[in-house]
Amino acid sequence: KGQNAENICYQDTMKADRFKGIKMRFVLENPPFGTAWGGKDAAEGIEDAVTAEYQKGLSSRWGAGLPGSGDMQMLFLQSAIDKMDDNFGRAAIIENGSPLFSGGTASGESQIRRWMLESDLIEAIIALPENMFYNTGIGTFIWILSNRKEECRKGKIQLIDATAMKSPLRKNMGKKNCEFTPEIRREIVRIFMEMEQSEVSMIFDNREFGYWSVTVERPLRLHVYPDREIPAGTFKKADELAAVKNTLAEAAKTAPLDDWTTFAKATRLKAGVLKKIRPFITEKDPTAQPIDGEADVDLRDTENIPFTYEGGIDTFMRDEVLPYAPDAYVDEKKTQIGYEISFTKYFYKPVELRSMEDILESLKALERETDGMMAEIMEGIQ
Repeated sequence: KGQNAENICYQDTMKADRFKGIKMRFVLENPPFGTAWGGKDAAEGIEDAVTAEYQKGLSSRWGAGLPGSGDMQMLFLQSAIDKMDDNFGRAAIIENGSPLFSGGTASGESQIRRWMLESDLIEAIIALPENMFYNTGIGTFIWILSNRKEECRKGKIQLIDATAMKSPLRKNMGKKNCEFTPEIRREIVRIFMEMEQSEVSMIFDNREFGYWSVTVERPLRLHVYPDREIPAGTFKKADELAAVKNTLAEAAKTAPLDDWTTFAKATRLKAGVLKKIRPFITEKDPTAQPIDGEADVDLRDTENIPFTYEGGIDTFMRDEVLPYAPDAYVDEKKTQIGYEISFTKYFYKPVELRSMEDILESLKALERETDGMMAEIMEGIQ
């Protein structure tokens, strides 16, 4: 058709950028779903190529991080962003639901979402009807990305639920049983362009999707039992074990047994010796005194606190945790930030429950039907 054939390049996108150094105003991608880029299921050479590119750092095509090796979709997201023109770039990518929420807080997936949201690169995400494509029946989504948002869109994301906006096909094409007519496409574009807020279109600040993952600790509390047996093999010399036992007995005369910290000081034993014998002479006791700076790993918990929680972490702890565990505290060194996007949270429509009268009538009808069957069975036996 007279177009430049050199613009069609054959290569695996994961292995090489065939348009290196070229930026584009518009990028369209339809990457494979759930295809491995690493591990035994990856095609030959891909893992080495992806890893080598990642090692270039922030300037690489996937400088924001690597997703789990079993799915390369988020690498395609990053490659599209890398290709967008610096002055004005926009991309549209079809993905399944995994890139929206997969991975834990510290995972590559979560950190890639964090980078995209904190860099304000996502304009909108559109949920498509199921069975839109001939080779898969799962739900799919169109990500609309931009590095030059309009002023009214800055710091915001528009979620559009187009799952019910479909036209049935006369004849299925594989799993595909519906399509977008030109009228439906125009309506979706209108909703997007007008930033309409409705039952099928919601607009949120980027921070709506962020959360703190905090580790909630509770102090270790131990009761001391100085008379308990300490295995002979704990110390190399028998006289050393005997000396330790005598020391414990003496300390027990003055030091409280429900306070390990005070008891340990009273023994004047070295830290290494105390570490050896503590498992044998102590037992957890919720009524004992807390040990400063030492947490009970069995009581450890993790809480995901939305950025939008009024008052943040401190207020969450005060209102949601401390009333039930007054000695709980947050280990701030372990606090992490994550991001996930859940369409279900915002567009879920609960199914209307049947009335009690309707349920009772159904049960009575079933009971009548069962009685009739039993009568027929008994008649047949006779």
